[in-house]
Parts: sequence; C-alpha cells; structure tokens
Amino acid sequence: MSTFLLIAALLAMFAVLVVLGIGVFSLYRGGKFGERWSNKLMQWRVMLQAVAIGLLCLLAWWKAGH
Repeated sequence: MSTFLLIAALLAMFAVLVVLGIGVFSLYRGGKFGERWSNKLMQWRVMLQAVAIGLLCLLAWWKAGH
C-alpha cells in the first residue's frame, strides 16, 4: 500500500509541475491563450496541490502506523 501511495503522490506532484509550467507559459505568451486558460489552469493547480498534499499526509500516516 505504501508503494501505491508513494507512486500516486509522485504522479500528483508531477502533474502539479506540468500544470504550473503550462500556466507560466500562458503568462509569458499572453493574448487569447492566457485570457482563456489562466484561471482554469490556476484552479487545476490548486486542486492537484490539494490531492498531492493529501496523498503525502496519507503516506506519512500509513508509514507511522506500520
């Protein structure tokens, strides 16, 4: 179970990194792309960060108990 949680947490953190990178690119590019996607990308980043933090907390709890 801890291996599954570790892989899931790493995938979630990688997803945050990808969305953050796309968000920075949209700020750099500007124009219609930035206007259309910046708010949605921020929402996705916050949601993915919450998932990553939740998985890390669950992993720490699992490791402490076993």
